[in-house]
Order: sequence, then structure tokens, then C-alpha cells
Amino acid sequence: MKRVSHVRRRALPGQAAWLIGSVALLALAIWPATSHAVEEPSYTIVQRFPAFEIRQYAGYAVAEVVVPGPGSDAGDRAFPILAGYIFGKNKGERKLAMTAPVTQSATPVKLEMTAPVTQSASQDGFLVQFVLPAGVSAANAPEPLDSRIRLRDMPPKRIAVIRYSGFWSQSNYDQNLARLQEAMREAGIAWQGEPVLSRYDGPMTPWFMRRNEIWLALD
Repeated sequence: MKRVSHVRRRALPGQAAWLIGSVALLALAIWPATSHAVEEPSYTIVQRFPAFEIRQYAGYAVAEVVVPGPGSDAGDRAFPILAGYIFGKNKGERKLAMTAPVTQSATPVKLEMTAPVTQSASQDGFLVQFVLPAGVSAANAPEPLDSRIRLRDMPPKRIAVIRYSGFWSQSNYDQNLARLQEAMREAGIAWQGEPVLSRYDGPMTPWFMRRNEIWLALD
């Protein structure tokens, strides 16, 4: 960035385009590195397959809210509510670190299950969750000022995961869910509950650099 600002002579149109392109490529190279610094729930990889892997997650806490559909808009509706909570809109004005992934599910869901996330429409709305930082539980997390937000401890879980990039579209989700389910059938592995869509990057991340995952619970 600094090299561009120190150019003294006036750039020709072609040079200006080259400089802009170089800066854009540099930004794209930096963004993935910064996303890796975001905290995620702790897990270990149990087994790898060509199309997916099996992970064992430790327990973690979430802040969640139910918002109306459609599923494609649920994340946008829920984000300001949950982001406001972790950025200090809580009793004590305590700020919490932003973590990944952000999950979304059709409601209702069973409390003893891991959060099922789907982009399918539901008359009851969609459940969107923010994972809270390590060491934070439903018991010691700051109390939300917004009564729509609920705090919950998620139990340890074993899940099958497929990772893909691209837009957060229904067609992209459906295609990769079908790939995951077919690969699990071929491997003789059964799943239970609803599929979980997990997003790791913000909307400013280019579509081809986004990390999306679909989770299927194994126990």
C-alpha cells in the first residue's frame, strides 16, 4: 500500500489500472490470513474421506436468536441483533471477541441436539447462532439486554463436514448437501437430525474465497 502512495510522477491510464489491480490482488491475499485469526470451537479430525471429514467437537456456548424467513435473509436479520450483544449491548457492557462460524437453522429445534442449520424456509422462522469465545458459558456470559437473545451451552458432538466455497445460495447449498449425503451413504455412515450450514466469512469476502461448511450430526 505504501509503495503506491509514494509514486511521485503522474500515472498514465494504463499504469493506474495496473496499480489498482495490484492493490486488489494484495488485498485478496491478505484477507484469508486475517480470517484464520478468528476463534473457532475446538475440534479434532477423527477421519478423512475424499469428499468430507469427521470431526469431534468439544462443547461450546452460543448466543442465538430466532428471526423470520426466508432463509436467505435470516442471517442479515439476525446479525445486527447478535453483533450488538457481543459488541457491548449487554448488562455490564462487556465486549466479547467475534468468533466463527455463524450458524442458522429452521425452528423449532430440540435443546439437547446440536444446532441444526438449514436454508430451507420454515413457518416458525430461523435460528441463528453466534459461537461465544472459549471459557464463556451460558452461566457466566453477560446477560443480553435484548430479550430475543438466548444463551445456550452446546454439548460435545461428532459430525461429518463438507467444505466448499462460493455464494450463500440455495443451489450451492443443495448441491453440496447432496454430495455430502451421497458420500456418507457410500461410506456406510448414517447421520441424524437436520443439516447444519456454517459460515466463516463476512459478506465482503470474495465468493471464491469464502469458507462454507455443511455439518451432519453422527451422534
